Amino acid sequence: MNWELIFTITNNWALVMWLILAFAPRREIVMKGVFYGGVGLLSLTYAVIIIPLMTGMIGGGSGGSPDFTTLAGVQALLSSDGGATIGWIHYLAFDLFVGMWVARNADKYGFARWLQVPILFFVLMLGPLGLVLYLLLRFTRHNRVADAVAPQ
Repeated sequence: MNWELIFTITNNWALVMWLILAFAPRREIVMKGVFYGGVGLLSLTYAVIIIPLMTGMIGGGSGGSPDFTTLAGVQALLSSDGGATIGWIHYLAFDLFVGMWVARNADKYGFARWLQVPILFFVLMLGPLGLVLYLLLRFTRHNRVADAVAPQ
């Protein structure tokens, strides 16, 4: 498989979805497009590749069955071209999903887009750190821990 091509296509596609999420009007059709066309398509790509990669049906894996219980096992999986690519697609899909939740929730609670964009950037680049920043920001608006951390 051409892992470099798969990596480039999925990475660029995710970036387009992030730009739409950050700057396009948040109409329902736009959000559905980002959800199904972004999160859904990235997840589908992951699903189509992960089983054949892990079972050795396609090349580029680490060889043998993956060991997720040890650091060495995870390093071995991610050190292959296929493992690194599929791991990256995993990040892309989940970070975009979290970014959508942040954007919708921030809209619901009335946070201006200029305030959302930097947080979305942190979600894109540093995943959980961006989510923590948003939860802290949301806490400042509501002053209640339960309201700040419970996704709605």
